[in-house]
Amino acid sequence: MTDPVLIWSYLSQEPLLWLTATLAAYWLGDSFFRRMNRQSWANPVLAAMVMLALVLWITGTSYQTYFEGAQFVHFMLGPATVALGMPLYDNLARLRRAALPLVAALLAGSVTAVVSVLAIGKAFGLSEVMLASLAPKSTTAPVAIGIAEGLGGEPTITAVLVLLTGIFGAIIATPLLNALGIRDWRARGFSLGVAAHGIGTARAFQVNETAGAFAGIGMGLNAVLTSVIAPLALHLFR
Repeated sequence: MTDPVLIWSYLSQEPLLWLTATLAAYWLGDSFFRRMNRQSWANPVLAAMVMLALVLWITGTSYQTYFEGAQFVHFMLGPATVALGMPLYDNLARLRRAALPLVAALLAGSVTAVVSVLAIGKAFGLSEVMLASLAPKSTTAPVAIGIAEGLGGEPTITAVLVLLTGIFGAIIATPLLNALGIRDWRARGFSLGVAAHGIGTARAFQVNETAGAFAGIGMGLNAVLTSVIAPLALHLFR
């Protein structure tokens, strides 16, 4: 659904029960997150996911029915991802000054994310479809789903893995980076964007504006690099 006229027709005619439920669940999750003083373990996306899963289970609603009502959120992932190019433009001067370490970090993070998950999956005897679904897990959902479809993977599995990767990364990032003694907000944000895509970027913006900007840069660049690395790495593990 990419035609603006169709989108407006959909919004104006449907009851939007599940879109409302999705937004309400996130609002409740964000309220809980704020009440917990923005602790990383109280991730609002995780809270919203648990609440929605319980509601769907209790009401006996299928995922297909839910998605039909909430797909406008899915549609907005694309524009939201493109909009993250703004931090790249706004921080071009700072990006040039730190170009070499950022490129090294991007290569290390992207290659490690793809190769490690494929190696683990291969060791456990997963099918080629599962490996193709796993490969792009550390990039943002619209890109990851497109990569998975192109590689012959299952987009639904990829979407779940992307969500879990982002939530896990957002939860452990702050304590892990503190333990490693990394204090530079550029490094903290960039690493979080590369490893935990959009959810990690949202977490970085909650902590520090500079970290959020560099997380957006890391997420965008990692999406491009993963689209190149994933097919090559998957070919090696087949």
